[in-house]
Parts: sequence; C-alpha cells; structure tokens
Amino acid sequence: MFTILIVEDDAAIREMLRSFLTNNRYHVIEAENARQALDSLSERNPDLILLDWMLPDMSGPEMLRSLRNNPVHKDLPVIMLTARAEEEDKIEGLESGSDDYLTKPFSMQELAARIKALLRRSHRLDNDLRLQVGPLSLDPGKREFAIHGKPISIGPTEYRLVHYLMRTAGRLHSRSQLLDQVWGQGSFIEERTVDVHILRLRKLLKKHGAADMVETVRGAGYRLREPGNG
Repeated sequence: MFTILIVEDDAAIREMLRSFLTNNRYHVIEAENARQALDSLSERNPDLILLDWMLPDMSGPEMLRSLRNNPVHKDLPVIMLTARAEEEDKIEGLESGSDDYLTKPFSMQELAARIKALLRRSHRLDNDLRLQVGPLSLDPGKREFAIHGKPISIGPTEYRLVHYLMRTAGRLHSRSQLLDQVWGQGSFIEERTVDVHILRLRKLLKKHGAADMVETVRGAGYRLREPGNG
C-alpha cells in the first residue's frame, strides 16, 4: 500500500482528497501547513506528496525547494495542486522541483491517473537503484545481496522482502502492507506468512551479525532499522 502525504490548508479539500485516496487503497497522512508536513516527513517517508501552492506559513514552491535540498527527500514524487493557472506559475512550480502540476478545480479521475503514473515511474526507478542500509547492500541489476560486503545466498521471497524493506528503511509496515508490496495486491495468502518469512530473514541476518536490523513493533508490524536509529 502506497502512502500519500496531503499538504493542504483547506479542511474541505483535505477531507475530499483523503476520502478519495483511502477508497482507492492509499494510506493517507495529512498536514494543514508546511511546518506540519516537514515535521511529519522527519518521522516517516511517504511515497508521494500532494502539495498545495497557497499555505499559511510558506508557499508550496518554497517548501518544495527545501525538500529538494534535503538528500533524503530530493527524489520524493510531488504533485503541486493550485488554482494558479498562468503559464509562469506552472513554470515556477515545475522549476521549484514539482514532478507534476494540477490546476484546481480538477477531476479526481485525472488526479488518480497522474498519481498512478508518477508512482509507477518512481517505483520502477527505485527498483533499479543499488541500495545500502547499514551493513546491508543490494544490487537489483545483478540481483546480489550482501552483508558487510560479503555476498549472501538468499531465497526469492526473502530477496523481495529485504529489497522492499531496504527501499523503505525506517518506515513501519503492517503485515497486510507487506503482503501487497512483496506478494502482490490481491494475493490470497495469510498474514501469518509474513511472520514466517520475516523469521527466515532474521535467521539469515543473524548468521552475519545483523539480526537486529529487522524490528518488530508489537501490534503494528515490521520495519528495517536505519543506521543510528533504535
């Protein structure tokens, strides 16, 4: 399940977006100003941001420029939502780092299509990137997984699981979210299956001194520890 952060000061528009996105199986985080959004981003990393241009504490483009200067969020997909339809406004929005620009009022169907296209593109690019989280490294192009630089033999399901956890390091995932992302949406597999494969992955990591990398959050799910956290 993808997570989308809505940054919008209009409560009615926020509610409309939340309801629509939730009904379309997105997990939604909300912020009514830039400061709330930045505080939220310090705790979790969404898959995409819907960012309003006119915010009470700073403009959308200003917030976006600060994000693009942060190495953690510089590649985070952002769709700018605004009533400003002039060409120079669109140029400013795009030049500030927005991946897409949607003028209010817009249809929810168009918004859904743009979200899917942007997530598909960013997800594909993420899948090709070499990953490094603490002692763990993974090269998708070569399908190689290593711990402390030593190549490790790993089963196909554990490979997909650790790949996803490394791409989203620090983010908490429920069992149902992991089922959707690792086994595929609509898979008829019991959530207990996730626990079994997490256990197998932990045993593999333990052999190489990295067992505590996968954290269990009781009653909530699992996450991969980021270096220096926990």
